[in-house]
Amino acid sequence: MNDLLASGFLAPGWGWYVAIMTVVSLLACLWILRANSTKKEHSAEAQLHGQNEWDGLREYDNPLPKWWSNLFYLTVIFAFGYLLLYPGLIVTNGLLGWSTASRYRAEVNEVKAETDPIFDAYAKQDVKTVSVDNGALKIGGRLFQTYCVQCHGTDMRGSKGFPNLVDNDWLYGGTPEAIETTILEGRNGVMPAFTAALKPEQITDAAQYVLSLSGRSTVAAAVGRGEGTFKQTCAACHGPDGKGNVALGAPNLTDNIWLYGGSLATIVETVTKGRQGHMPAQKDILGEARVHLLAAYVYAQSQEQAQSQLQSNRKP
Repeated sequence: MNDLLASGFLAPGWGWYVAIMTVVSLLACLWILRANSTKKEHSAEAQLHGQNEWDGLREYDNPLPKWWSNLFYLTVIFAFGYLLLYPGLIVTNGLLGWSTASRYRAEVNEVKAETDPIFDAYAKQDVKTVSVDNGALKIGGRLFQTYCVQCHGTDMRGSKGFPNLVDNDWLYGGTPEAIETTILEGRNGVMPAFTAALKPEQITDAAQYVLSLSGRSTVAAAVGRGEGTFKQTCAACHGPDGKGNVALGAPNLTDNIWLYGGSLATIVETVTKGRQGHMPAQKDILGEARVHLLAAYVYAQSQEQAQSQLQSNRKP
């Protein structure tokens, strides 16, 4: 627990409090043990301890049996020895210098020594080649289930604010290289709020125009008014035709695929309040070799889904 002090989780004063109370408790155990291991010499024979009797059982003033008390003594001695060798008192590292952090690092190094050669071998191949290797995909799948399902789900279809990874629609591009860069470096998707720049009716009209880009039912008069607002305010990121820009992570507004929802109310909310999307970088967490496998897995799953969709569309 001295790692807690080093990390600042516990104040030094609490460490000393725990250490003092631990030593005092063990000394108290010794005193109680000693007091109950000797017989007070009132007479040659054992005497009743008060009038305690229950169901024919009587309590005498005999001391604890030697074998029993000796076991207790050994337990207390062991406790002192443990606290001397290990950091049980928090304020000292113990004579062995053991810590949970050092043990964790040792275990991590043991695993890395065994697995790094496997990851390094795949790292020498490009992502597309790795994406058709069944062994690599099994490892990549385990990495995904460990580090990615919290946001993107076990089926990789994401949820509101978290992208679907198998619909072949990519904010920053779906090439093997783009996927790997996204995982390595992370992404910060920023949609600015326009509540100060546009009037509420302008935002509603612009939202109506955005709905029309994906072929949905809209109010014609509002679409006409909103087109000018869109081209003046929104085209800088989404393009004059609304097809987006992968360099900026600006989504395509014509494909009816929505990260936060595509209803009129949701689009109005997005334009009014803006959006802040964050994909954390995994380079320092997983390392480049593991990210390489993870990118190959994501790419493989997206391609499999795209092929399935293509075949489905070809059916009469």
